[in-house]
Amino acid sequence: MRTSPGAAYDFGYHVVWCPKYGCPVLGGHVKDRLEELIRARADEHGWEIVALEVMPGHVHLFVNTDPTNSPSCVADPFKGFTSHHLRAEFGDLRSRLPTLWSRSCFVAMVGAVSAEAVQRYIETRYERPHGGGRA
Repeated sequence: MRTSPGAAYDFGYHVVWCPKYGCPVLGGHVKDRLEELIRARADEHGWEIVALEVMPGHVHLFVNTDPTNSPSCVADPFKGFTSHHLRAEFGDLRSRLPTLWSRSCFVAMVGAVSAEAVQRYIETRYERPHGGGRA
């Protein structure tokens, strides 16, 4: 439970995003650095990371924030910040992908999403318009 002047809240998002074209590039040193960058960005905003899982083809993030932050105001800083730094540090990401992350992401209130919904997002990312379709 977090508090602010005049309010008490327990508010969090489950955010999932994938690399462009579903490339499994989030392993080894890239994975370790990505986790560091995500934690640093959360600290900058005063957000609490409840859980973070980086898989080769997608990222799961559970983050607590205050209710004034919209889903895009939570997801976008992580995606932009990590893409910029990882592509600068790992040259092979620049040569393999035109951009690190697909344009879409999945965001739901913590506790309001099932594992099936997340899996459906990951499996159908190529079926959505602008969902990072295959080249």
